[in-house]
Amino acid sequence: MSETRFQRTIDLDAPAGEAFEWHVRPGALRRLLPPWDSARVKSGSGPTERLTEGARTTLRVGAGPIGVDWVAEITRLDPEAREFVDEQVSGPFAAWRHRHAIEERGEASRLVDDISYGLPMGALGRIVGGPLVRRKLERMFAWRHRITAHDLAAHRRAREAGFESRTIAITGASGLVGSSLAAFLRTGGHTVLELVRRAPRADHEVRWDPSAGEVDHESLEGIDALVHLAGESIFGLRWTDEKKRRIADSRVQGTRAIAQATHRMARPPKVCVFASAIGFYGDRGDEVLAEDAARGEGFLADTCVRWEDEARGVADGVREVRTRLGVVLDPGGGALKTMLPAFRLGVGGRLGSGAQWFPWVALDDVIGAMHFAMFREGVAGAVNLVAPGEVTNAEFTRALGRTLGRPTFLPVPRPALSLAIGAEQAREMLLASVRVRPERLTSMGYAFAHPEVDAALSHALGRRL
Repeated sequence: MSETRFQRTIDLDAPAGEAFEWHVRPGALRRLLPPWDSARVKSGSGPTERLTEGARTTLRVGAGPIGVDWVAEITRLDPEAREFVDEQVSGPFAAWRHRHAIEERGEASRLVDDISYGLPMGALGRIVGGPLVRRKLERMFAWRHRITAHDLAAHRRAREAGFESRTIAITGASGLVGSSLAAFLRTGGHTVLELVRRAPRADHEVRWDPSAGEVDHESLEGIDALVHLAGESIFGLRWTDEKKRRIADSRVQGTRAIAQATHRMARPPKVCVFASAIGFYGDRGDEVLAEDAARGEGFLADTCVRWEDEARGVADGVREVRTRLGVVLDPGGGALKTMLPAFRLGVGGRLGSGAQWFPWVALDDVIGAMHFAMFREGVAGAVNLVAPGEVTNAEFTRALGRTLGRPTFLPVPRPALSLAIGAEQAREMLLASVRVRPERLTSMGYAFAHPEVDAALSHALGRRL
């Protein structure tokens, strides 16, 4: 059988031992699966499992009935040589062998991904599928290497500030932001506890019931930080009175439960990071909004004010941070996932006039800024978590079209939006103009990984930068 070789390298600003540890800690595979790819972990590589020789992981590759299971086994793991090898047991390839090696480069290191693979159907498979597989591998490993370099640099900065081997609890750990944040923290050597609404099934799970105001605070004793992300999604269904009640109650009641739990703990966390939203500011036209700007008007603003008031109720000595998130750009969920089908078909366009400001932020920067808030003592109170690269809705629309190589000449008029999802929801979610700037983060020294929208979209969607 003829095999093809693919190799890609990247120089890392981290010692070889540190880079190797990042790869074998829990969470590494979750960090390395691109959000634009269909592959998902079906079994193995659990949230607390380090990589071990002989371990098997099953990925589900492809969508729906055409998906296949890809089973890979770690056939070699050598900490001294700082390398490991995974090989396909069964799956889409005729053969697959992937050697991951970390080479020492003084105080830095080089990551080498060396893959040998064979395609099914012999020569026909190589002719038909060869170029497609090669292009996908190029996209995938360019993305993986950017993530690896980003995470190692962030963890190095935290260690330099004395923040390592901490225990951090997260609500909403199964969501878009929470699952990525948990994996990121675990690769940095931290212990992550996940708050769940059902009976715990593993040692890393802690029971809570936000609607009843109940938190198993005894299981949280001695944690170093707590990140509260849980809340009803504002996307999807129309804002009926019941939907709006669930949105507000999930945030207000959940935040109240967390804040009150810190009072019942003998050793509360040093910092609580709460996810709020730029909806706090309402529709403000071209007004530039820093963290000290007044609240706005409307349902989202009312909800954010109540939400943040509860966050202020943490115990004395607990530093509280309220991150006001913009639109998180990741194809795995949220607004971008909702937009992509129309834009991929070439029928996406600006919303209304398109002149409204569109505050956005890359998922990597949501994770990075929350991590920064944990270890940077001076970060407290309201923090605008949006990228510094300001764009209007029309400018964002053109950027997404450029990234996908699709036209964007079909605008969606205001009346059509109001008819589709309701006037209030259209006005507050899609047509409001919120020109927010991340003044507190930038003044404290946080360096955005993706400050400009074109590069952020290219990274999120696995396109050439």
